[in-house]
Amino acid sequence: MKVAIFASGNGTNYEVLAEHFQKGDLPGDLALLFCDHPDAPVIKRAEKFHTPVVTFTVKSCGGKQKYEEKILQVLKDYQIDFIALAGYMRVIGPTILSEYEGRIVNLHPAYLPAYPGLHSIERAFADHPAETGVTVHYIDSGLDSGPAIAQKHVPIYDDDTVDTLEARIHECEHHLYPEALRTALLKFDEENK
Repeated sequence: MKVAIFASGNGTNYEVLAEHFQKGDLPGDLALLFCDHPDAPVIKRAEKFHTPVVTFTVKSCGGKQKYEEKILQVLKDYQIDFIALAGYMRVIGPTILSEYEGRIVNLHPAYLPAYPGLHSIERAFADHPAETGVTVHYIDSGLDSGPAIAQKHVPIYDDDTVDTLEARIHECEHHLYPEALRTALLKFDEENK
């Protein structure tokens, strides 16, 4: 089973997953990193793990439809079976979703259904509920609305800043995502034997 990770930025979650693939803790092979920002730090992290990297932008493709068609061709070229989104800051459109339905998971920095979309940590901090959390879920055609694979609460303390809350959420992500991805990959593997 060949897995692609999609990322847009720093790549700490990519690195955590790559380490788990390298140690054999995650089933399958990490076969590709796709990044929509050619200068993103995640690309350097991928070099450390010798993961093939493909990067291009919506603009370089002439729009979202052509962009997704090009991604789909890359996925076919690399024979990708499953996609893990790790800080990929674009919505997966119908071109990719139709080919990979039930085979794309996402990490979201909130306890869904609360705070879908962008700036989840900042919005939770501003609202100051007792807790927020982290969700790993399957991608569907909605915004952060697919079925959850795993969720974990993260408390919000009175003396928190956005930075301290974000640090705890990232720590939670680094533990929850490998476990949840393993569950999803084993399920996929079992269903496709």
